[in-house]
Amino acid sequence: MTGLEKILEAIHGDARLVADRILEEAKQQAQEIMAAAESEAEKKAAQIAEKAENDVKDIVSRSESAAALQERKILLETKQELISSIIAKARKSLEELPTSEYMEIILSMVKQYAHNQAGKIKFSARDKNRLPADFDTRLKLALSDRPFGALTVSEGTANVDGGFLLIYEDEEGNPSIEENCSFDALFAAKKDILQDKVNSFLFRE
Repeated sequence: MTGLEKILEAIHGDARLVADRILEEAKQQAQEIMAAAESEAEKKAAQIAEKAENDVKDIVSRSESAAALQERKILLETKQELISSIIAKARKSLEELPTSEYMEIILSMVKQYAHNQAGKIKFSARDKNRLPADFDTRLKLALSDRPFGALTVSEGTANVDGGFLLIYEDEEGNPSIEENCSFDALFAAKKDILQDKVNSFLFRE
């Protein structure tokens, strides 16, 4: 082997060593990159899994809250319906009382709502037809504590289901005051109080 060939062979040998070293370094870098990529992928996967789990928990929590809210809403509506039904039945029961008991209630209402002046009391056709013979006398007795209080039964009838209307006229004979003492009006005016009382009775803890 000539000197030139030896030199060329040495150069080729060094080149192979350099190439091998570069290749090895490239492989190592590739492995490091792959490892880093795998680590990042695992990290991303963990983050995605955690977010998905939190999303599921949030959805479940919101669903439970919505269900609880709907349950409370249904319960409240049911309670309100029950309370309204009881109050309606109570009002209806007043209309269906025997005449003697019904008239006692009417006279007690007259004592409570009549003014200390002359006026008329107007009943429904049904109630007017069942007024007892001594009603005028009992009406005067109910107003005995009012020196100017006097009521006469109106010839006309009122469009009410139970109770009555009180009508007071001015000096010229024109209606100036009309007091609605029908059961519907009185129950409507006391609606909140009645609902609270029925609610406390039915659902007291």
